[in-house]
Amino acid sequence: MNISKIVENVPNYEVFLTVDELDASTRQLASDYPDIVTLFEAGKSRAGHPILGLKIGDGEKNALCFALPHPNEPIGAMTLEYMSRALAEDEDFRRESGYTWYIIKCVDPDGTKLNEGWFKGPYNIYNYIKNFFRPGSVQQVEWTFPVTYRNLHFNTPMPETQAIMKVIDETKPEFLYSLHNAGFGGAYWYITHAYEDIYEDLRATAVKHGVALHLGEPESPSCTKLSEAIYKMMGITEEYDYLEKYSDVAPESLITCGTTSADYALEKNDCVTLLTELPYFFDARIQDMSDSTITRREAIEKNIEMNQKHCKKMDEFLSGIRKYIVPENPFVILVEQMITFTKSAEGAKRKWAEAPEFELPAKVSEVLDNTVIARFYNSLSAGLIARGAEYEMERLKKEGNAEEQALADLEDARNRAAAYLVESCDKLEQDLDYTVVPIQKLVQIQIESGLIVAARRLRA
Repeated sequence: MNISKIVENVPNYEVFLTVDELDASTRQLASDYPDIVTLFEAGKSRAGHPILGLKIGDGEKNALCFALPHPNEPIGAMTLEYMSRALAEDEDFRRESGYTWYIIKCVDPDGTKLNEGWFKGPYNIYNYIKNFFRPGSVQQVEWTFPVTYRNLHFNTPMPETQAIMKVIDETKPEFLYSLHNAGFGGAYWYITHAYEDIYEDLRATAVKHGVALHLGEPESPSCTKLSEAIYKMMGITEEYDYLEKYSDVAPESLITCGTTSADYALEKNDCVTLLTELPYFFDARIQDMSDSTITRREAIEKNIEMNQKHCKKMDEFLSGIRKYIVPENPFVILVEQMITFTKSAEGAKRKWAEAPEFELPAKVSEVLDNTVIARFYNSLSAGLIARGAEYEMERLKKEGNAEEQALADLEDARNRAAAYLVESCDKLEQDLDYTVVPIQKLVQIQIESGLIVAARRLRA
């Protein structure tokens, strides 16, 4: 299979497609190639939106690719937008891939629609965070697959998750590509199988397209590093074990969700799952492995103190409006989860950082991750609170029973969160030297990474 040819032909995408645009393109592809492409409905979202899928090819092995399991991560949707058309148009590509491909471009249409305010740009930190949406873990497709592990029992998958489960049950894929991306940082990968012979190939996909490797802190202390910028696929059991080892609180009291698609697929088959995490924005210091002037433990302590201070501020913003927030409000669930988790889990992080290796000098990349990029991710909660307050104001006005005090309280919380967000983004603009990664480059890295691992699976 000529992977380089496929990668080189990725168009110069300038914007991300909306849910309606993705659906229209999916239907059009099936109409354009009726003998090659089969359109199917995997299920429906909680709001009743159809979750559309495409079956392409007739290889002996099955592969399942789905995008937007986290609705703020549309790079994968563009990857599948291109890949589905390439498979339909290129007979050699279909045949040589060795797979029958099941492709779902958008598995969480409801959540994705709440991100569309930034999909068409401008692409900067403020516009992204202001229009950002991500649900709480219990409403995330990727983290609501059933699991029973020690004292953790979760068996209430969302309709969107059930749609993926059904496709996995029916196809028992050999290769699963759950398409994710980060917001800020560099490129890194998660994989279920230790294919050491392709690690350098994966890293090369990012480097040759000018995207930095993420060499800062792992996404979670529970991550297992396989190689530079490559980690073992993390499920909820790894997070449970980490909390059990380092936290004074029962893990099941902090974990409100289930496990991942990778864990579920492995129950059905020896399925290789890949995640290719890529940033919209990156600062080249994320791959700077020179020593800083502080230890890694000191950098983590700064991170803990900063997170605690931030969560206290978010708690203050919410304290006066919690009584007005209805369960249907999607915007503050993740913030409340973050506040609760930070209060209980930062002690675990301190214990984790007591190991001798944390006495060594922190790399510049690790300091950047702990003290600056972490502020980028913290700022997301301020935007969610502002949107959550706005949601309640609009709801009360629509219902016609808006009390003057309620509207005043909600407006005050919205304005304070919005002002905090502006201040935070202004400071980030000063402290970061970031560039916006072209969508074309991100798609090229994701599709090449996926094809490398898919081909390796066939050789296993």
